[in-house]
Amino acid sequence: QVQLVESGGALVQPGGSLRLSCAATKFTSGFTFRNYAMYWYRQSPGKERELVACLSAFGHTNYADSGLGRFRISRDNVKRTLYLQMNMLKPEDTAVYYCAKGVTSLITDQQPSDWGQGTQVTVSS
Repeated sequence: QVQLVESGGALVQPGGSLRLSCAATKFTSGFTFRNYAMYWYRQSPGKERELVACLSAFGHTNYADSGLGRFRISRDNVKRTLYLQMNMLKPEDTAVYYCAKGVTSLITDQQPSDWGQGTQVTVSS
C-alpha cells in the first residue's frame, strides 16, 4: 500500500501549460515504485472519471484521445514521482486530476489499487 500525493494544479489560461506531480509516500515495506504501472485520471463536475494517460513499468504509454499530442506522462523512479505535462490547455481540460497506482507492471483494465486525493486544474480566461 502507498500514499500518493498530487500537486501542481492551478488556474491557467487557455493555451497555457501545467506540470502535475504525484509523489509516492508512506509506502509499506517492500514497495517498489518502479515495478508498477501508473495512471492519471480526471473528473469534471457532473461527469464520470476518465483515464487521461498511463505509463507501464517498462515505459509503454497510452493516452486518451483528448490529450494526444498535448499531454505527456513520465516518471522518475528514483524520486518515486509520476508527472503529467499538459500543454495547449483547453477549458474542457478543467477537472480534478488524480494519480493512481496499478496492480501490475503492465497497463491493464484492472482498477488501480491506490489513489491520490486529487489536484484541481482550472483552465479559464
